[in-house]
Formats: sequence, C-alpha cells, structure tokens
Amino acid sequence: MAKFELKDMKGVIPALLTPFDKDENLHEEGLRALIRRMLADGVHGLYITGSTGEGFLMDLEERKRAVEITVDEVAGKVPVMVHVGAISTKLSVDLTRHAYEAGADAISSVPPFYYRFGEAEIIEYYRALAEATPLPMIVYNIPLAGLMGYDTILKLAKIENVKGIKYTASSHYEITKLKADLGEDFMIYSGSDEMAISGLLAGADGLIGSTYNVLADTFLSLYDFYVKGDIAKANDVMKEAVEVILKMLSYGNLNALLKTLNRMRGVDAGYARSPFRNFTKEEEVKIAADLRELKKTLNLQYVGFIEELN
Repeated sequence: MAKFELKDMKGVIPALLTPFDKDENLHEEGLRALIRRMLADGVHGLYITGSTGEGFLMDLEERKRAVEITVDEVAGKVPVMVHVGAISTKLSVDLTRHAYEAGADAISSVPPFYYRFGEAEIIEYYRALAEATPLPMIVYNIPLAGLMGYDTILKLAKIENVKGIKYTASSHYEITKLKADLGEDFMIYSGSDEMAISGLLAGADGLIGSTYNVLADTFLSLYDFYVKGDIAKANDVMKEAVEVILKMLSYGNLNALLKTLNRMRGVDAGYARSPFRNFTKEEEVKIAADLRELKKTLNLQYVGFIEELN
C-alpha cells in the first residue's frame, strides 16, 4: 500500500505525461521510459493521470492501467499522487479505490465541472472521495475546472481526509493565508510553473507542474537554491524558466510539445491523443531550432534539455 506520508511529499513533482502510440493506444514502454528519466533527473514525486496526463481523454481501464504501470516502475522510490477526477462521483470513487489498492500514496481531483455544480455539491463530491480510502486527498484549485472560493477551500479542509491542495490560481497571497488558517500540516502545492518561486515564497510545500517533464533539472535547481536560502539564485533560475515556458506556450499545444521534446531527446514519451494535434516533422525541426536559438541568445545556464534535442 502507500509508502509515504503526505508531509513527506515536498519538492519538485512533475505532472506526468501519459504516452500514447501513433494509434492512440496507451504506450506502456513509453510511460516506463519517461518515469525512468524523471527518476534519473531526481524528481521528488510524480502526479499522474491529471490534465497533463490527458486523464480526461482516457477510459477508466486505461487510467487504472497507467496507475498500475507507474506504481510498478517507481517501485517506492518517490511518492505517487493519482488524479482521480471525473464529473461523476461514482467514477471518481472507483478510481480512488483502485489507486489505493494499486499502492498510490495520495489522491487528487479537480472539482466536478461542466454543469456548474454548487458549493454543497462540490463539498459532497470531495467528501465521498476522501471517505472512500485512507489515502490523503489533495483538492485542486484550477481555472480550467472553475476556481473555488476561499471559504469553500476552508470548508473542504474540515473534511477529515482532505490534507492539502494543488493551487494553480495566481492569487498566491491565499497560499500564505491558507497556511495561517489551516496550519503547517495542511500541504500546499503550487501549480503555476511560471510562478514557482512566488508559490514557494508564499508558503507552498512543493511544486506540481507540466513543464517539469522536460524542465525537471531547471526546477530542481530552483528548489535547491530556495531550500538553501539563496533566493537571488532561485530567482535567476525562475527568470530563465519563464522565458522557456513562454516560448513553449507560443506553440499552442503544450501536451503534444512536451511529448515531442522528450522524443527529440531520446525519451519515448509517445504522442498526444486526439483531439490534440501532434506536430509535423517540419514543425519539430523549427521548434528545436527556435529553442537552440533561445538558449544561445539568452545564454541560458539552467536549462539542460535543449542541448539534448536532435
């Protein structure tokens, strides 16, 4: 079963991609290869089957299989957080129980979305998930699914097994307030990659982000400087990361881009599942050239993956 307590789940935690092959099937060897690379880079945990992991584009059995593969490949080296979100409480509870049985260390979920559920319905959704297993629940505040109000977050934190939040809103002063109102044991994970240093300074315990699938070394350097108290150096790293992230976002399709960049550096992260569009070979060549030029022009010191592109 779970091998880590939530209080030990800190640091840099990639929101892991889920590789698919060209026929859009779950690509087990690609997933294992990506996990091995993340572990070799030294990440502090993995957050799987979320938005970056294209969890909402997968059926239940695929999501469960991705969890099983990940837990097996990680083999207890780092914590595994499983996103179990779905619009249906019944489906999310099913995924929650499976994550527990598979050996995950924590679960997380966006609030139920699309139908504009009310606060009482959102609270009962999280209560059902939190009571389904002993695993700690990390609620998820993200604009894509609808930001929850501060008072709603406080109410959710009163549910016995709700132990933390993945906070992807830009109002980082609320991270400071949450720590003050809920105590140091309520874990907060900053989810905006381009605001990582801000999140940490506001009191976040860790960083969960999409771009860490290629920028793990960059954010590990940032986190290391932060822990050592060298905030100036951490900010230097943040400035470089922002430049690269903005360039990444200019291509429009981050999931496909991160998979492309991994393939170009020898990690078989597969392809994005439709309706996401994968890049053409001509586009891939241009992307690599653009990033090499960016590294040269800005003399990037903390971004290693660009040197591996081929």
